[in-house]
Amino acid sequence: MVSPVTPSSGVLAPLGLDSVRISPGFWADRDARVVIDHAWEWAERVGWIGNFRGEPRRGREFSDSEIYKLLEAMAWSGHHGFDELAQTVARAQEADGYLNTKWSGDRYADFEWGHELYCYGHLIQAGVARLRAHGEDTLTEVVRRAADHVCARFMDSGEVCGHPEIEMALVELYRATGTERYLEMARRFVERRGRPALADIELGREYFQDDVPVRQAESLRGHAVRAVYLACAQVDLAVETGDKELLRATEAQWEHALARRTYITGGIGSRHAGEAFGEDFELPPDRAYVETCAGVGSVMLAHRLLLATGDVCYADHAERVLYNVIAASPAADLRTFFYSNPLQVRTPGEVVDGVNPRAESALRAPWFSVSCCPNNLARTFASLAAYVATHDDGGVQVHHLTPAEIRHNGLTLRVETGYPWSGGVTVRVVESAGGPSRIALRVPRWADGARLDGRRVAPGYAQVEGEWQAGDEIRLDLPVEPRWTRPDPRIDAVRGCVAVERGPLVYCAEAVGDDPPLLEIEVDTSGNPVEIDSGRELEVAAHRHAAVDAAWPYGMGEQAREGEDAGSLRLMPYHRWGNRGPATMRVWLPEIPPPPLG
Repeated sequence: MVSPVTPSSGVLAPLGLDSVRISPGFWADRDARVVIDHAWEWAERVGWIGNFRGEPRRGREFSDSEIYKLLEAMAWSGHHGFDELAQTVARAQEADGYLNTKWSGDRYADFEWGHELYCYGHLIQAGVARLRAHGEDTLTEVVRRAADHVCARFMDSGEVCGHPEIEMALVELYRATGTERYLEMARRFVERRGRPALADIELGREYFQDDVPVRQAESLRGHAVRAVYLACAQVDLAVETGDKELLRATEAQWEHALARRTYITGGIGSRHAGEAFGEDFELPPDRAYVETCAGVGSVMLAHRLLLATGDVCYADHAERVLYNVIAASPAADLRTFFYSNPLQVRTPGEVVDGVNPRAESALRAPWFSVSCCPNNLARTFASLAAYVATHDDGGVQVHHLTPAEIRHNGLTLRVETGYPWSGGVTVRVVESAGGPSRIALRVPRWADGARLDGRRVAPGYAQVEGEWQAGDEIRLDLPVEPRWTRPDPRIDAVRGCVAVERGPLVYCAEAVGDDPPLLEIEVDTSGNPVEIDSGRELEVAAHRHAAVDAAWPYGMGEQAREGEDAGSLRLMPYHRWGNRGPATMRVWLPEIPPPPLG
């Protein structure tokens, strides 16, 4: 199975890259090879690959992991540069399996911040990708030696890494090789957390998810990427060991975070301090951190929970994150990126042509001092086809509505759609070996009024069972129409505001050169947004406040309501903002309040 995740059990089983091929369309336009070439060039330019050649070391203590993510992307995509880069990495490995370009002379001296085990995690994931896509080779040998070194050093030590990652990697290596000690090592790393296993820091042990044991945690918390990576490992362990208690605890943590700590885009992480989750309903749009890598981790977690439980809510959430965080990070040319993805930008940013030393930026940059996001996107785009569909004993389930060809058990399906711009999805049977089987298509939660072959179907999975023959078709029609969305009033930062969604897409207003001045705009929700170019843009009626300069900006009374009809306000899909140069932007728009009664 050529897939990042291959659980031994679960309600659903993945269909990997050997069974699913994404066809031209929205996701095929996010070409992993473009991102890989870009990241490879920059990793050479800033010296992070040179670290493996013994050149004067450059980059942060975790920069090795970026090369391993790049290798993973290359492995999934069959990139021509894989062998060269893998050989460079292999030559840096020490005789006992240790491999790190930063800490070789001072091994394992800093578990809170050293990231040695974290880097091994990404190395192992690259090796698993290569093993599944190609077979045994130089990198897979490197990975086995490194994993064996970790087991020998840490099986009985009681230590963990400050940044979870190796745990889910070891489970996947166990799945790929059948070597039991890798699973046991992963289990011990997970169970040690929260006892506590790490030193206290200014941000608190919650930052490391080391404040309480994993089964006792009530929500995802602390550093957002760390949190979802650890939760991925929890699901993996629960599935492989039959630990229903751990699986249910992880589901509950996810459910709590989804209901109270997640942005409308699906993004997570509302605090710049610690790149962390905030408290319940602490979701400010302008201070949203929403790291791209946290979005990648969210998709990984949702996919694992989907496979384990079969619950459609996880596929719904993965779709939201994919279209509104993952697709938003890269520019249209896939050569500059957002590290953080706020929902409001008050001040236009400056163009950064080189390395951006700051994660927060109002414009995309080609590279960052901590450049985890481009490489994470590369491996995500390269393996995305493995997230599209699954199977069970009864047939095939299509979770992500993208043009694709899907093959399973003698059945070949061709999915044709203009989604997300249009809601029509046609599934055509190209080949069939005969016999009854079921085809299920996900109907998103927002798609009230969807129809399958003319009959109305509810959100969830619309299923058709039959003895398929070449030429048979299924037609799903989704009501992809603009809709107003209002927040839970407990999200006080956006109380009195509305957002606009259409299908899976969240929309925003963008102002280049402060035209229109978004701080002065309210929207009229008495009518529906108007579609332009099949939803690629929308228009909403707007009102503009009169700008009143005063010595004291409070107590303005009715002056605050004075203004003029602003005509229409143009909205674009959130994932497209920032491609026209420095701009301000906002997702949540103040709503014109209704007139007083009487």
